[in-house]
Amino acid sequence: MEKIVINGGAPLNGSITIGGMKNAALPVIFASILVEDKCVIENLPNVSDVTRSLEILEAMGAVVERRADGSVSIDTTIINQGSSPAEIVGKLRASTYLLGAELARFGKARVGWPGGCDFGIRPIDQHEKGFERLGATVSRDKGAICLDAGDAGLCGNSVYLDFASVGATINVMLAAAKAKGKTIIDNAAREPHIVAVASFLNACGAKIFGAGTSIIKIEGVEELHGCNYAIIPDMIEAGTYMVAAAAAGGSVEIKNVIPKHLETVTSKLREMGVDVDEYDDSVVVSRAPETKMEPVNIKTLPYPGFPTDMHPQFAAILTIVDGTSKVTEGVWDNRFRYTDQLRRMGANISIAGKTAIIDGVEKLHGTTTTSVDLRGGAAVVIAALAAEGKTEIGSIQTLKRGYDDLVGKLKAVGADIEIIITDDDE
Repeated sequence: MEKIVINGGAPLNGSITIGGMKNAALPVIFASILVEDKCVIENLPNVSDVTRSLEILEAMGAVVERRADGSVSIDTTIINQGSSPAEIVGKLRASTYLLGAELARFGKARVGWPGGCDFGIRPIDQHEKGFERLGATVSRDKGAICLDAGDAGLCGNSVYLDFASVGATINVMLAAAKAKGKTIIDNAAREPHIVAVASFLNACGAKIFGAGTSIIKIEGVEELHGCNYAIIPDMIEAGTYMVAAAAAGGSVEIKNVIPKHLETVTSKLREMGVDVDEYDDSVVVSRAPETKMEPVNIKTLPYPGFPTDMHPQFAAILTIVDGTSKVTEGVWDNRFRYTDQLRRMGANISIAGKTAIIDGVEKLHGTTTTSVDLRGGAAVVIAALAAEGKTEIGSIQTLKRGYDDLVGKLKAVGADIEIIITDDDE
């Protein structure tokens, strides 16, 4: 088994280049099913979730070519409907996008129950509501989700989402892209990856307007065509390294970013007393190790609010801030499992409902920990960089779901970090 070992206390200095956004790459990969042609996707992150997505398409009949320049060619001319392998689908939350993609292309879909990180109940009722508004029936069969648009096919309609669900917004966009007539999604999610998926589909000939606002309008088209498309930079990867630089101290340039996507992270770091300088496509995060940071309160909200995927990383740095901070989770029901790992390192955290109350301590200490989920694992890495002594982090396959060369990038800016192979059964 692999573990990450970190000897904390080393300041970070240098530059880190950010890769493509995982949360944009996955729906774009599945959206290629609608195209029935070849697409070349550039700036795909080398993470396990992307690998699994491509494996699903290959198992369904697509021709996937990984190119030397890092781009991937996906030819979905031949796709076998309903053939996604349940054993891979069950490890990937983004496999829900197969529903909208298959429904749009074939008028029906059959997909096993999706996986992903355990944040409590993660229903797909808003997805199903959208599909039903477009004329599909929803059923269950032997653990699979089944959709059928019948002889009439999908027809455009108004879809109001009860909450601004990213997954439901993307799935309705996928289904509506080839539906007859116009679809209007009200209370749509506004995240940058919503815009990315709409931009990809529009590059393939779709007619989607208003992505990035709360109302998205889609005029269905009969067919789409292939395109070349580059995935936008990953704002969560960038935010993670920004917080890591602040926690460890030093000065790190985070390159290949869209600073506007990082506004909430930048604002909170500045509120804590960390220096953040913004440039056209980079940010520089600086803090002298002796500089004290101020406590802050955070509440996660849908974009453009504070991102839920940055909540654990900020909780980690707040454990060493002088004073009391609060982190309130406004999106998921069960996102605090990682706090047990921070407590093992000496953090003083109590949970009251959906709020973590964090009383900062002078020092964390290294110990044996585990990565309970993708962003929770990142929180432990950040804590370990700032801690005294050696920290071992197990179950690092969760980190590989969303971080491309995490260890290499941190080592390059001065972290004492490595991956070791052990005989331990994690």
